[in-house]
Amino acid sequence: MPHIALLSDEPGIRGLFTFRPETARPLNELVEALLRADNTLTRGERELIAAYVSALNECRYCYSSHAAYAAAQLDGGMDLVEQVRDDLGAAPISPKLRALLNIAAAVQQGGLRVTGQLVSAARDTGATDVEIHDTVLIAAAFCMYNRYVDGLGTFAPDDPASYATRAKRIVSDGYLALLSESQRNAGTQA
Repeated sequence: MPHIALLSDEPGIRGLFTFRPETARPLNELVEALLRADNTLTRGERELIAAYVSALNECRYCYSSHAAYAAAQLDGGMDLVEQVRDDLGAAPISPKLRALLNIAAAVQQGGLRVTGQLVSAARDTGATDVEIHDTVLIAAAFCMYNRYVDGLGTFAPDDPASYATRAKRIVSDGYLALLSESQRNAGTQA
């Protein structure tokens, strides 16, 4: 049960966006830029970073959501996402993505945990400065999103199908397209 009256039966961050639509737009713009804008990392890889950090933070709603979004965009689907979550070292992913996920895990523990050695290891696998930057920002942003969702006691559906259904819409339309009309207008009204 949420810690505050959200006036919505929407799960996770979606209920929070309905409660404070003026914050929904900028938060969705950030996630749209981080996870969907043009980038040398695929959308699936960036969603995997978000899911991995959410798993480390034990945020069930965010992990389930972004795991579904990653699975819909990665070869290997949910099996791959769960392998990464359960044993990053043994997961069948590229050395570059593994190095970036190691950086994301360090950010999840605290920004000062990101070391020159982790960054060098990522560069040695071909990671660019932009990819390293974006990994750190995705990880930091998802620590915030996870704490927002869990700090207000939102609920997470148990049915994986609900996340898979939403994943289809996120993949095809993006995060901004799914804002309600009131949420879309909240950031543009004077």
